[in-house]
Amino acid sequence: MTTGRRSQAERDAITVEIGYALVSAGFLGAVVFGVVAGPAYVWDLPPTVEKVTPMVAAPVAGILAVARVVQVLWRHGERSRRG
Repeated sequence: MTTGRRSQAERDAITVEIGYALVSAGFLGAVVFGVVAGPAYVWDLPPTVEKVTPMVAAPVAGILAVARVVQVLWRHGERSRRG
């Protein structure tokens, strides 16, 4: 953890990193949701499967999106401490 004030470059770097983390997490969440729940919307599956797959896909996509944000920001923190 740094002490003192951060420079403008450091503040800009974390802002860009947060934006990247959120965009990549949103993309990952959308892709995972599409892969898991997509077949229920495309093919004629039994009604139970059509109801369950989106209910499973949403939390899985959300958990993976949060994990992506944590991963990106964790790596940025490690890089900024080393360099």
